[in-house]
Amino acid sequence: MFRRSKYCSSRWKFRIIAFLIVLLGGSWFLILRAGDRYSIGCSSSNECYQLLMSKAREIGQNGMEYLPAQLHSPKKPSNPAPINHVISNPVQQEAGLSPKNFIVTPTRSPEQEEYDLLTDVTAPRVKAAFVVLARNSEIRQLRSSMRYLEDRFNHKYNYPWIFLNDEPFTEEFKNLSKEMTQAETQYGLIAREHWSYPDWINQTYAAECRQKLVDNNVVYGGSESYRHMCRYQSGFFYMHPLLDGLDYYWRVEPGVKFSCDIDYDPFRFMQMHDLKYGFTIALEELEATVPTLWDETLRFFKAHPQYLYPRTRPDSLLNFVSDDNGRTYNLCHFWSNFEIASLKFLRSPGYQAYFRHLDDAGGFFYERWGDAPVHSLAVALMLGSKDVHWFYDIGYKHDTFEHCPSEPNWLLHGKCYCDPEFNFGKSFFSRPKIGYNATLRI
Repeated sequence: MFRRSKYCSSRWKFRIIAFLIVLLGGSWFLILRAGDRYSIGCSSSNECYQLLMSKAREIGQNGMEYLPAQLHSPKKPSNPAPINHVISNPVQQEAGLSPKNFIVTPTRSPEQEEYDLLTDVTAPRVKAAFVVLARNSEIRQLRSSMRYLEDRFNHKYNYPWIFLNDEPFTEEFKNLSKEMTQAETQYGLIAREHWSYPDWINQTYAAECRQKLVDNNVVYGGSESYRHMCRYQSGFFYMHPLLDGLDYYWRVEPGVKFSCDIDYDPFRFMQMHDLKYGFTIALEELEATVPTLWDETLRFFKAHPQYLYPRTRPDSLLNFVSDDNGRTYNLCHFWSNFEIASLKFLRSPGYQAYFRHLDDAGGFFYERWGDAPVHSLAVALMLGSKDVHWFYDIGYKHDTFEHCPSEPNWLLHGKCYCDPEFNFGKSFFSRPKIGYNATLRI
């Protein structure tokens, strides 16, 4: 970058000085680049971002076969505008001469350019919000989740919080949650028809089905409220009026932990790359809870093939949810208690038709279909890997399951406190059938 020149009395002296500055600046830049090439680790958030991109390239070269998600690198801006540096000379000003304009070509890498955009806290916010489904009794656990997210991320970006409940929120809940953030908070009541039995459900038979799961010691096997929650999260939350006008949501649960600083804006990252779904943890569903979910899914896509992403495309996600080319479901799913996703996708005709088909089948009540496998099957069968992102760098813990970035330098300089030895993703993603495509879009 040019500095303001000192006094000079002639044009040729000024040109010599400018030439020397450019020459020395270029030499210093090359020295820095050489130092970076042989350095180990990262000493700033920007360098840690580059470390993550290098990790993606390294894994991409290993030739992962399956594509349940994709790490994206920044796109290189096309024909970046030159930077006009105006150097004013007092002698020229006194003589009535115009300042000299120098055109300087940017030298920042595409990753650095994207990082600057993603960390610009002065840029207009994306139309997005945190969405929380919580009971009044969960206010303590919720305050903990909010403190983690506010400290790690949102104190810089101030995205709003939207709280939803099937009962009216108490004043205590509202006051205690508002204290945790400087951002806007909104409180909504769930429509009764979205949290009750639809007319076509045989409640006597549903009770018998719940008892069978209780007898088999299936977690939440006997819970009615859990089934209403799963149905609501599968097909209704995005219809709440408080979410009108939003493009993205970040689902937050009471009692979760975020173990790493998040310096950039994940919402803007989703928007810049036109991503539809982001996750941190993937695991297998309990088979006893979804015995007919795959069959109903196949019936839907047989009747509506226009919504099916072609499985012959190289970025098809079919292999994430099926090991035999679609004959059966392998139970893999994205754990939806953390998800950053596109509301446009959930509101699309294809997804809504898929949910209505499942809702009519009754599996939310006769079995125990969860919103996680429902979202995952829709993502895997309606989208390609280019639409899905694994947020590797976001440390996250829910109950006993935890994702911790396993790069030692990321832990040191990314300000993570988690222990990678207890990383659930470390063992899960090492399974032969599960990997991720680290092909970079540059």
